[in-house]
Amino acid sequence: MFNNSSKILFITIMIIGTLITVTSNSWLGAWMGLEINLLSFIPLLSDSNNNSTSTEASLKYFLTQALASTVLLFSSIILMLKNNMNIEINDSFTSMIIMSALLLKSGAAPFHFWFPNMMEGLTWMNALMLMTWQKIAPLMLISYLDIKNLLLISVILSVMVGAIGGLNQTSLRKLMAFSSINHLGWMLMSLMISESIWFIYFLFYSFLSFILTFMFNIFKLFHLNQLFSWFVNSKILKFTLFLNFLSLGGLPPFLGFLPKWLVIQQLTLCNQYFSLTIMMMSTLITLFFYLRICYSAFMLNYYENNWSISTQFNNMNTNLYLIFTFFSIFGLPLVTLFFFML
Repeated sequence: MFNNSSKILFITIMIIGTLITVTSNSWLGAWMGLEINLLSFIPLLSDSNNNSTSTEASLKYFLTQALASTVLLFSSIILMLKNNMNIEINDSFTSMIIMSALLLKSGAAPFHFWFPNMMEGLTWMNALMLMTWQKIAPLMLISYLDIKNLLLISVILSVMVGAIGGLNQTSLRKLMAFSSINHLGWMLMSLMISESIWFIYFLFYSFLSFILTFMFNIFKLFHLNQLFSWFVNSKILKFTLFLNFLSLGGLPPFLGFLPKWLVIQQLTLCNQYFSLTIMMMSTLITLFFYLRICYSAFMLNYYENNWSISTQFNNMNTNLYLIFTFFSIFGLPLVTLFFFML
């Protein structure tokens, strides 16, 4: 177990690694930033009470990221040889290899197989970092590449895998993992449209994911059965928790619908109706299993609690959670009202 100062050090190095990648002007510098980010994130993954699952998760993460980094470095060297030694190499082929490596790093389909299994072995805070911060560097690098066909295939596969994969899940971490894959498909599509729309989508997704993982972390919730039996004495907390689920799924009029609304509007203007139809159908599937969970939780009340975890938590956490939930539920009307006032 690391102390707090060590955690702060590793988190700081992780942030520096991401910033090096984002601000780099060469593929070699971007690769270096990704490696710094990787080597600082692995100790954070290993710092857990459950040593067996966290060690397994950190090893899986290292192997997949090392493979992607190797491919990225190999492609960078090929590009340098082409530019410096005038070697005849197909640019589109090299760019496709780089794109595949970055999609593997971010966990997008069809390179997503490591992501749900690894999420199962993480704590909620580590899972939140993996779902949000660790996506920034690969997505920014993907935005530099102009390979629309491969990116479009990844978008369609990601939204479909994220929707269908979450249907039969009972683990909350795997449910959040498949939800992340689905949202990653939307984020990749928003990257194809505009970086500003991607930035808005990423901010809203990170905020909604933080609210849910914050609540799960307080109560140490990891499975759906615990959601059904928890909050027996506090219906308000149960109600707000599932409203946050629906907001994450993108149900209007909650805040999670706003970034999807922007993407839908831009895709309509660009006449990309085929992609839009598949993405909206996948979102309806995710909303179906979120609604199914909500329905079961409200209809079934287990008054016997088989878990010996304490449900006591201080009022500060409750108030913080309720404030975040207020913005999650009423954020869309507030944002639209703000723009109308401008």
